[in-house]
Amino acid sequence: MSTAAAPARTLRAGTVLADLLPSSRTRDIALVVGGAALTGLAAQLSVPVPGSPVPVSGQTFAALLVGTALGARRGFLALALYAVAGMAGVPWFAQATSGYGMPSFGYILGMLLAATVVGALARRGADRSVLRTAGAMILGSAIIYAVGVPYLALATGMTLGQAVAAGLTPFLIGDALKAALAMGALPAAWKLLGRKG
Repeated sequence: MSTAAAPARTLRAGTVLADLLPSSRTRDIALVVGGAALTGLAAQLSVPVPGSPVPVSGQTFAALLVGTALGARRGFLALALYAVAGMAGVPWFAQATSGYGMPSFGYILGMLLAATVVGALARRGADRSVLRTAGAMILGSAIIYAVGVPYLALATGMTLGQAVAAGLTPFLIGDALKAALAMGALPAAWKLLGRKG
């Protein structure tokens, strides 16, 4: 009798973590709603930054995690639901705010785009190794800032340099820590499942 372990099941290309759950329309709806709710909950982990209208919060990490775990389509829908519900009055943006008139709303729009991009990268295996996950998280963060910082400048009348100083520079260390957390968590989830695509 052989004691060798059975080889790990190889998943088809294009699989993200959410695809490991049994497929159904109910699953997809639950994942989208759950992704929006997770982002809203993470946004409440918020600390004001002196001199900036943008707080440090967990919502950027959640948005990137949602996009990576759900894939581009469901990640986009989850962040779109988060944005639309928040604009309609659900107080789940950072610091329990809602609406679209705040100077930090551009970051929410950036998260929508970033979740879609990192979700597409995850379908190409970007969440399977530490280095590829780091690249996806860095790109996702850059997209958030590429939308959020100019929006902040326009909404507040700041120069672009002032907006970078208030809406980018204070967040770089925190974003590096969030990327490091994702670099460990996502590849570890695949390893724990014993499945490599």
